[in-house]
Amino acid sequence: MVFRVFGLCLLLGQVALAEVVRLEVHDRAEVLQGRSFGAAGTYEKIHGRVFFEVDPSLEQNRIICDIDLAPRNRQGKVEFFSDFYLIRPTRPGRGNGTVLYEVCNRGRKGMLGMFNRATSSRELTTPAEFGDALLLDHGFSLAWLGWQFDVPRVSNRLRLYAPVARKGSKPIRGLVRAEFVPETRVRSFPLSDRNMEPAYPAIDLGDPDLKLTVRDLTDGPRQIVPRSRWRLAREENGKPVASSGHVFMASGFEPGRIYELVYAAENPTLVGLGPAATRDFIAFLKYGGSVREEGSARGLGSSVRRAIGFGTSQSGRFLRTFLYYGFNQDEGRRRVFDGVLSHVAGASRGSFNHRFAQPSRDAHSFMNTFYPTVIYPFADLPLPDRERGLNEGVLDRSRRQESTPKIFYTNASYEYYGRAASLIHTSLDGARDVPLAADTRVYVFAGTQHGPAAFPPRRRSTANLPNPNDFRWPMRALLLALQDWLAEDRQPPPSRYPRISKGELVPLERMNFPRIPGVRLPARMMQPYRLDYGPDFRTRGIVTLQPPRVGGAFKPLVLQVDRDGNELAGIRLPVIRVPLATYTGWNLRHPDIGSPAELYSMVGSFIPLAGTRRERLQAGDPRLSIAERHAGREAYLERIRTEAARLARQGYLIGSDVPRVTRQAAELWDYLSSRR
Repeated sequence: MVFRVFGLCLLLGQVALAEVVRLEVHDRAEVLQGRSFGAAGTYEKIHGRVFFEVDPSLEQNRIICDIDLAPRNRQGKVEFFSDFYLIRPTRPGRGNGTVLYEVCNRGRKGMLGMFNRATSSRELTTPAEFGDALLLDHGFSLAWLGWQFDVPRVSNRLRLYAPVARKGSKPIRGLVRAEFVPETRVRSFPLSDRNMEPAYPAIDLGDPDLKLTVRDLTDGPRQIVPRSRWRLAREENGKPVASSGHVFMASGFEPGRIYELVYAAENPTLVGLGPAATRDFIAFLKYGGSVREEGSARGLGSSVRRAIGFGTSQSGRFLRTFLYYGFNQDEGRRRVFDGVLSHVAGASRGSFNHRFAQPSRDAHSFMNTFYPTVIYPFADLPLPDRERGLNEGVLDRSRRQESTPKIFYTNASYEYYGRAASLIHTSLDGARDVPLAADTRVYVFAGTQHGPAAFPPRRRSTANLPNPNDFRWPMRALLLALQDWLAEDRQPPPSRYPRISKGELVPLERMNFPRIPGVRLPARMMQPYRLDYGPDFRTRGIVTLQPPRVGGAFKPLVLQVDRDGNELAGIRLPVIRVPLATYTGWNLRHPDIGSPAELYSMVGSFIPLAGTRRERLQAGDPRLSIAERHAGREAYLERIRTEAARLARQGYLIGSDVPRVTRQAAELWDYLSSRR
């Protein structure tokens, strides 16, 4: 049964706190024609728009950058709205009482691919898009909300619709910085990040004082590109067309070089309304209020008892930023997220609550450099930055509010190279381990890249094959462990991450990687600095220095490796403990795309072992061959099965996934055998 209600507006009754004020339900339908899932039974999917109002005078909203400069309605409130998508049991009482909220990564829905191993999640109409249904079988409600204002206006993307800040009738102006690293010679590039909408167009296309610079190293000297050689334009049919959102140069931009333009823009969006929308939507699902619920939206408020916030990459950084600013307390001083699972965020936060923020911009060793992403503080608990006289932690505000959730930080080993992940559990100088907060757990997946490569791996722009080591198996187990911690107070598996005290965490130059023929080692990695964006950035979120002034460096570390080059610490999946290859969190750029000595962002390496002793000796490979390690396919798979069962007993895998992990290892054996 499917029915649609287009343009239906649900007016919620007046409540003391103006948070969610109206819902538009655009579509409501059964999931997979009424298929039943576990004890939860049938599910429904609901999507539409949710409308908000926030009171600028409340303490909980004073943390929103430029909230005093937002337009207000007759009641003095700031209005905005977002797209939402909700999947929940048709009879909510049969669910597990928890909403799993995924912070959309650039407007997309991804958690069904992560936890259900679904193939895609665009329409959510086919069985393949729900994968093996782990989340539904366990009774979770699933929710998504648009929080980013510059998401492309295409089908299936969720976005935030927020006002701009103004000083009365006058627009606010400021500096914006755009950076671009081409992989091929191109003649134009956008001022926005990747495929995002132009967030802040340039004001004056002909400004003779605009400076485009180019450099070859992140911290290298900038060279000015003569103004006569480029213009603000985009390329159409081989010709430049004036554009406030693109840079054009007839001679072309060279691959592997960092181009940077600082320009004047106006009308900054209130980006901080994104985390405020997340806060108030989850609070509505948990607590509801004295509201009138009618028609197709009946029962959405107060439909769950607990909330887990989940985010990958940008979205994981969002959750760390959400906690840092204190958004985990709603207008009624209630806790919003009971649990947070921040995945592959490293020690990063992001541009989610300052003036002229570009939410899509991140930070890597050779991409999107010097944006306010890998910035102090890094660890949950306060650590002193004596160089600047600061002593802060990410959880300072939530601890004062008594709103701190239970937290899982999960990272691939790439994050130690590309996002300074070691700084969430070491001192700022990399000299010692530091304690975690009482309700924080840290899990590192040894030998993994930012997101597992497709199998079989295919090399495109990197020196080595990308890394297919699949951390989604332990992610499934850890999510269920977090749910049990919240619902039953059952302690989760112990943290698994590298320690300095055990020799598992070292400076890059002390990583004992074997000398594998043809494999170049990284000489540099992401280096976080003390960045100065101007005197008002820390207190008011206003950037006045672009590019920022670069101060002293912090000291990130990487995981030490064994004689095969596989990492010693963290959750070592069976393919690491019973290896057929070396798996790394790093990979280098291919010479064809320029700067071959630099890390390729977010990609690791997969370096197969030689098949036989003779082959490895001929190649000069110091790693034992496959034949020297394993008596054959069945002996290898038996060892894989044993290691997977051990991880399941420890809580890092689901027991029923052991055969599937073993089958995946069999595919790897067969793939490498066919290559030989």
